[in-house]
Amino acid sequence: MKKIFNKSVVTNLVAALIIVTGYICPVQQALMKSIGFFALSGAVTNWLAVYMLFEKVPLLYGSGVIPSRFEEFKDSIKHLMMQQFFTPENIEQFIETEEREGSKVLNLQPILNAVDYEKVYDALVSSIMNSSFGAMLTMMGGQEALAPLKDPFVRKMQLTLAEMVESERFKEALQQGLDAHKIGADIIGKIETVIDKRLNELTPQLVKEMVQTIIRQHLGWLVVWGGVFGGLLGAVFSFA
Repeated sequence: MKKIFNKSVVTNLVAALIIVTGYICPVQQALMKSIGFFALSGAVTNWLAVYMLFEKVPLLYGSGVIPSRFEEFKDSIKHLMMQQFFTPENIEQFIETEEREGSKVLNLQPILNAVDYEKVYDALVSSIMNSSFGAMLTMMGGQEALAPLKDPFVRKMQLTLAEMVESERFKEALQQGLDAHKIGADIIGKIETVIDKRLNELTPQLVKEMVQTIIRQHLGWLVVWGGVFGGLLGAVFSFA
């Protein structure tokens, strides 16, 4: 509130000087006094109104409205965040956009590199040996007879998988598997949980400081303009 008080002090001092001038100046005393008193009353009234927003004043109903109604402020903040920013439509649109952009740069090579092709080959050999061909292969040397096929099989499997993940059919299936609606609902739920947690940590003092930080400069100008318009009204009434 320091800037507000600075503007208030300056405005009130100027108004007080005009009043003093009205008593000292030999000409237009009534005009100067009227301007000074109206300016002072306008500035003081606006300063009191600003002060009453944040501080409780005894016997003045409605003062301290921001800290006393901080629960409503918290609800309003949550409503603003969830209804204006994190709506289901906005989240789903964001996810769909990221999916479209991601499909252009999607790189599954690290996943393919992580595949244990030797284990795949061993599983295939095991399946063959346990099948009706197992006895025949045993007569021809067993698993060792398939050993020359291991390297060609691994290379072919790597090539096949690489071609498969690059196909349009695979990419379309991958995109369809990413349910934007479901993902969006999950994200909204998590965002709402985070907002609730943070809002529950707020106190009346924190809410007051948040609002002061946002509108501090503009509230100070209310005091200044209160003095200016009060002075103008004083000039008008002095001629009336």
